[in-house]
Amino acid sequence: MTMTPSEMLLSASSVLSSTLNRYSLQIPACNSVIDVESLNGTEALSANYHYDVLFTSPDKDISPEQMLRKSVTLTMGTGSLLEPESQKVVHGFITDFRRLTGSADQVSYLIIIEPRFALLDKQYRSHRFFVNKSVPEVVGQILDEHGFQGWEYEFSLKHNYPRRDQINQYQESDLKFIQRLLSEIGIYYYFTLQPDTQTEVIRFGDAQSAYFDQKSLPLNSPSGLEDNAQESVWNLNLTHSVVEAGVIAKDYNHREAQRVLRSVKADMTRGDGENISYGEVYHYRPRHPYSGDKFAPETETANFYARLDHERFLARQTLISGICNDAFISPGHVLSVTETGIPTLPAQLQSPVLITQINVSASRRSAFQATLNAVPYSETLCWRPALLARPKVSGTMTARVTSAKDNDIYAWQDASGLYRVVFDADEEDRERGLESMPVRLAKPYGGDMYGFHFPLIQGTEVAIAFREGDPDQPYIAHALHDSRHVDHVTEKNSTRNIIRTAGLNKLRMEDKRGEEHIKLSTEYGGKTQLNLGHNVDASGKLRGEGAELRTDKHIAVRGGAGLFISADKQPKALGPILEMQAAMERLKQSAEQMDSLSKDAQSAKAEPAQIEAQLSFMREQIKELKEAVAVLSAPEGIALTSGKHLQLAARQNLTFSAGADTDIGIVKRLFVGVGQGMSLFVRKLGIKLIANQGPVTIQAQNDQLQLLARQGLEITSTEDEIHIVAKKKIVLNAGGSYITLDPYKIELGTNGDCNIKAADFAYSEPANMDASHPEYPALQENVKQSLRLHIPQAPNAPEISWAGMPYSLFADGSLVKSGVLDKSGQLPIDHQVVTREYTLEMANGVRYQIPVVDAYSNPEQGKLANLGFHHHPSMASSDINTPDTHTAHRMTYARLLGNVNDKDEA
Repeated sequence: MTMTPSEMLLSASSVLSSTLNRYSLQIPACNSVIDVESLNGTEALSANYHYDVLFTSPDKDISPEQMLRKSVTLTMGTGSLLEPESQKVVHGFITDFRRLTGSADQVSYLIIIEPRFALLDKQYRSHRFFVNKSVPEVVGQILDEHGFQGWEYEFSLKHNYPRRDQINQYQESDLKFIQRLLSEIGIYYYFTLQPDTQTEVIRFGDAQSAYFDQKSLPLNSPSGLEDNAQESVWNLNLTHSVVEAGVIAKDYNHREAQRVLRSVKADMTRGDGENISYGEVYHYRPRHPYSGDKFAPETETANFYARLDHERFLARQTLISGICNDAFISPGHVLSVTETGIPTLPAQLQSPVLITQINVSASRRSAFQATLNAVPYSETLCWRPALLARPKVSGTMTARVTSAKDNDIYAWQDASGLYRVVFDADEEDRERGLESMPVRLAKPYGGDMYGFHFPLIQGTEVAIAFREGDPDQPYIAHALHDSRHVDHVTEKNSTRNIIRTAGLNKLRMEDKRGEEHIKLSTEYGGKTQLNLGHNVDASGKLRGEGAELRTDKHIAVRGGAGLFISADKQPKALGPILEMQAAMERLKQSAEQMDSLSKDAQSAKAEPAQIEAQLSFMREQIKELKEAVAVLSAPEGIALTSGKHLQLAARQNLTFSAGADTDIGIVKRLFVGVGQGMSLFVRKLGIKLIANQGPVTIQAQNDQLQLLARQGLEITSTEDEIHIVAKKKIVLNAGGSYITLDPYKIELGTNGDCNIKAADFAYSEPANMDASHPEYPALQENVKQSLRLHIPQAPNAPEISWAGMPYSLFADGSLVKSGVLDKSGQLPIDHQVVTREYTLEMANGVRYQIPVVDAYSNPEQGKLANLGFHHHPSMASSDINTPDTHTAHRMTYARLLGNVNDKDEA
């Protein structure tokens, strides 16, 4: 519509009466008259806008209280001065205020306008800890804490972001912390104006869909300083640079240690930049716990970060600059440049571009103008902010081990053995036991289910270090003592090296010269202890010297290959562990003495001792503990005492030998039971068998009884009768003269005289005297012994049994037991001494012959057979390894597995 001259004059009069300035400031906290002289501003993606506004005022003393942190609205008009077409509004807060020059009429002032978000740079934290939160959740929490309403910020995110175990703010302001977190995962932000409140809104995005509105401007080349008030763009320039051709990302996650967390090479140009880009970037950074899919990777995975890094590089491959006079152009706009007539722009400028930054200038003398920076818009590539470096943690932080339980006396760990801690720098209240992410404990030694680990108890002070200095990668470097948890080694006991657990299990090593000792102890069992060296009590008083193993509970000493206990000296431990020469000498001397007595007994027609068994035992079993035997040796004597019972038992031979006397004193009864024969031989001084009270009975119940003396044989009853009774006949013979008595006659014979001296000699009728002849039946050998058969699958694999295998056991051909073998491989039986051989048949066809060694034709072969070396003729081939005898393979395997040589066999 065309204005009449009078309307134009009226409008100009109205403008002149108010202001001729297109630009104005509204500061509700300041009532002074303000007139904008000039302004310069910068707006950019992922940055706070910044406007320097110079204004004048007749008020010569505007106070900072009216300005600083006060809400301000900057309005920029466009179009004709008399008829402004539109107004751009920038709302923010004054962060800087200066009084410049002044005159009698007015004073010049300068203010800086920034968004409220910029005030977060004034809140600085050396430490802050966020546990189990995602990056958007952390950003939202901080904004809420600063009083931002839900509508004052908006997340327009395409992707979902996982919760991280822990995110730490370290030596950063809240603003720098948020900007760093967003840059790491490629989230950009920019500001828009809320239409109703005319205040700024922060908008966060991670994809093209979150860009600002589409905008179109014509290409125009103004003449001189005049642009004819037409909104347009001009002076467009392109800059191209060689950027990186691809990115590979790699990391390590101890929770997935078996996986290689490496991305494929990320090329976000899909090969289109092959001829203009160069180089490969390899990042090993502690940031991703998984590799992610190589085609559609999940967020915060290796392939996600590799793509993100390459998008950052590509964001600076092509840079566009230009000038425009559109006050409403803003970062985040997708701008299309239009041309009239023949196209003059290069191909990349004929397509939409993304505005990344603008620099604004305007004043009373000059119109609004903005220089802009942009990048080509792409449907496949999203613009990403530059990556801001994480702060590096130097040294360690102090923390306390925590637990979900009050006064927990045990370590609070997860299934992987990780701990939770409370950082001393953390001032926030959190759920007990969840004050931090699970953290690992660094140890001096570790491996697959082995290592060095003393569990840390609630309240223990620890020093937290960080992997490569990354504040989000903490671990426990070591534990520390403090005034509440006092060190157990101080100046009072500085000579001691002590490992002591919270349950008072202890390893103490004393280094004090002349009093060295080692103590290994636990409180259980009334102080179960192993004390070595100079042993002292709690007060340091000497208890004894040497070695002591004590407990109020049980003690078991077990040596599966043999046990040697000796009191023979071995100075300075110079010699083999099984050095037993002194013990062997005593045993050899004993055997020689026994052999001498045995030979004398044999010469006297007594039964000899089993000397060969004793010598074989020494040679083949005791010496160097070739078999599982126990040897107890002392040069000056051994005493065995028991408050109740003392039992010695041997399945085969029991040998007693003494170089001097053997005394056996028994207060009550003595029973000696012998299964087969008993030989009692005395070389000198004879035998005395005396019963002070009670009868003496000597019987051969089912065989002869012989009494022989070279000299006299006396039978005396001091107070009673002597009866000599025979069922068939009695013969008394002295030098050939004899008397025989049988049931039917008495005969006297002599070559000399027969003198009968008597006061009277009478003959009477025939008579006899009844005599008792008791019958003692022969004992049957039906004594049972407990016997246990061990049935491994192979002689050298005792731990591998035939578990679940059905079996039948025969004794001398008769079935005595059947069932199923258990995993122990043990088969208990009641052995009768008359049994000579067992046969075990299993369901898999294996058949074992188990001879009783004493009844075997070759006892040595019987021992090997019972160790599991059996001859299986049904399994042998006539063409391969045919044995010379049925014992050949047995001996071969015995030599292989038991290191038996020919000399041992002999």
